[in-house]
Amino acid sequence: MNFYFLGTGAGIPSKTRNVSAAALLLPEYHGDIWLFDCGEATQHQILSTPIKLSKISRIFITHLHGDHLYGLPGVLGSRSFQGAESPLTVYGPKGIRRFIDVTLETSHTYLKYPLHVVEIDDGMTWEEPHFSIFVRLLEHGIPSYGYRLMEKDQPGSLQVERLKSLGIPPGPHYKELKQGKVITFPNGQTLDGKEFVSPPKKGKKMAVLGDTKFTPVAIELAKDVDLLVHESTYRKGLEDRAETYFHSTNVQAAEIARTAQAKNLILTHISTRFDEEACKALLAEAQEIFPNTWLAYDGFQFTLT
Repeated sequence: MNFYFLGTGAGIPSKTRNVSAAALLLPEYHGDIWLFDCGEATQHQILSTPIKLSKISRIFITHLHGDHLYGLPGVLGSRSFQGAESPLTVYGPKGIRRFIDVTLETSHTYLKYPLHVVEIDDGMTWEEPHFSIFVRLLEHGIPSYGYRLMEKDQPGSLQVERLKSLGIPPGPHYKELKQGKVITFPNGQTLDGKEFVSPPKKGKKMAVLGDTKFTPVAIELAKDVDLLVHESTYRKGLEDRAETYFHSTNVQAAEIARTAQAKNLILTHISTRFDEEACKALLAEAQEIFPNTWLAYDGFQFTLT
């Protein structure tokens, strides 16, 4: 499970940071890829990565500001032009359906694959094949949402070597034992499958937040997550400016992560006002509060092991 950051800037692109987009690569689940936000030139950023448009099955839009949205029509069109036929679902605030319909109709873009659009609302929950997803409304100038992703627990693995040591060769009974069934073999030996399966593997938890000023809702979304992705448009000392423009500082994001007892924090959506040296200071300030903090840059990868 790997987060790949395609755009980490705020508002407008710069020479070093494109506007918002990040991909969650899921090799555990047939190479499925989920995209979070889709700012202008996202499909161009993808060209330098292992990401394939055909493998993107879900796109989650946090809010309808252009730096999180303007790349979406291009991604949808190019995915079709490249021959993808598998379904794609786009989630986003009310208005996302109209935006997609108008841009595709105006540009006469025909999609060869089924496209589903889901308009989200505060408090929504739903189930995907391997995840549960929870959505909350944050505090921004327009409706902006955070997504909490909860991977479902994985069943424990069968202790094959232990069975072999007992003289039980591989066969159909292995499947039954993994299911926890009790099996009696021709020699009279009885085995309870539950005794030969390791404990379930706990699923990962992640929170990916859209633009927001400091809000307790973020703590709810980030509670005990393995990874929190939080905006950091401003740095320490600019709290008043962050409040005025409905954004967060680095230390506010770190406070959220610490209070929520998250395991890792990645800061993104970095203002163009900060050069390389300022970004180092921005990261250090956050790490003083929450040591497991990382500063995303375009091309940054974070693997959840």
